[in-house]
Amino acid sequence: MSKLPTVAIIGRPNTGKSTLFNRIVGSRRAIESEVAGTTRDLIAHRIDSEIPYVLLDTGGLGSTEDKDFESDVKGQSTLALEHADVILFTVNSREEPTLDDHKVIDLLRKRRKRHVPILVILTKVDDPSSKNAVISNYQEMNVGDAIVTISAPHRLGIDDLNALIQQTLKKLHFKPATTESEECPPECGRTGKVPQMRSDGESGIQNDQESKKPETPPRIAIIGRPNVGKSSIVNALMSDTQREEMPLLVSPIAGTTRDSTDTLIRFHEREYVLVDTAGLKKRAYKLEDVERFSMMRTVQAIEQCEVVVLVVDALETISQQDKRIAAMAVESGKGLIILANKIDGIKGEARKQRLSEISMHLLFCKFAPILPCSAVSREGLVKLFDMVDSVRRSRERRITTRELRRWFEQIVHGHPLGEIGKCKHLTQADDVPPTFVLFVRDARNVRVAQLRYLENRLRETFAFDGVPIRWITKSTPKKERKLQVK
Repeated sequence: MSKLPTVAIIGRPNTGKSTLFNRIVGSRRAIESEVAGTTRDLIAHRIDSEIPYVLLDTGGLGSTEDKDFESDVKGQSTLALEHADVILFTVNSREEPTLDDHKVIDLLRKRRKRHVPILVILTKVDDPSSKNAVISNYQEMNVGDAIVTISAPHRLGIDDLNALIQQTLKKLHFKPATTESEECPPECGRTGKVPQMRSDGESGIQNDQESKKPETPPRIAIIGRPNVGKSSIVNALMSDTQREEMPLLVSPIAGTTRDSTDTLIRFHEREYVLVDTAGLKKRAYKLEDVERFSMMRTVQAIEQCEVVVLVVDALETISQQDKRIAAMAVESGKGLIILANKIDGIKGEARKQRLSEISMHLLFCKFAPILPCSAVSREGLVKLFDMVDSVRRSRERRITTRELRRWFEQIVHGHPLGEIGKCKHLTQADDVPPTFVLFVRDARNVRVAQLRYLENRLRETFAFDGVPIRWITKSTPKKERKLQVK
């Protein structure tokens, strides 16, 4: 089984690492800012090219105003360069090499593996005609196997850099991507051998021997207020090797995580992508620019995931902010699981009472299961994966119109449901989350309490644990009403 190579972007703060990362990836995955030290956690993305690889964006190595995290960021960046197969060393071409640049060079010489090539990337070279002059200014650094000039915002030199990365990987004897019928490494986000489908829909071999593309691992967004233990939970779910190579920053200081960070977790031969997000604070208009970007990343992570895991602090009362964050997940139509972290700090009857209080405070999303857990002791955490699988099934569940009609006749019998009791037809739409369409005489007469009654009965019969249910009421056209009266 071949290894997926790792290409790490290393450099001092504010040399354009995140901008370069976004340009290679093709989307704004990392936060770009003029503020030194914006990137803290390692940001990873698979690049599908002739020789696919994992691209890492790292925090800046050197002095920043963020003294609380400077040593932690340096530790993570050092881990990245120690495990990298190719290093992209970024240098700001608009400045003379600084003391921090030389510190990074010294670190590269001491900590990288000897066979790992270094590509020096001179960033912010907006004038192509100045390319040769700029390169000559930095050759005296005497580091790197090649020097490339780029302007990431204008995409100058990016194609040359991509070609050089591929050429470098070939020299290191990495092989091109395998076909889908062959085995795939764990890092690639696929599940080993590609599964095939039998005619009965189960995993197996098709009669026509045609293969099916592998299932994409579910994306699970870990959200919540700052400092409730989101990164600690992701770290606790990692394998020992992952924690050694790419741990997430953990600190009692609120706001440690700024970017949304993907972590691939394997559990019982299945894969899950956990997206650790920045804590959502109350007033976005009062936040710094970087914090607003962080909030935007969190909102995007919710939109792009299938299941949202809301982490709350079991030692604190549910706040309005917790409710607002939960409402965001419900309104987005995502599956929802509530993790009551730090539950190991509560014992006996007090624990049951606390979980009951959490349920009461989040009554508007009572369909979401509550999982008491502890990131420190790992109590209850392994149950998360079974819950995720259950919520995913519920989110994609479809009920035939015949079953719905039979169920509807049973639950409306003997109950005064007004306009809904006169429903002529109902069906489930193709939308996700589960969406049901009711055809009534006049949709304006349908009451929220009546729809709530239907939803409660529907969940009792068909479960739909962990997912919101949507209702669409449609009025019967007047022409059809007249025909029914005749």
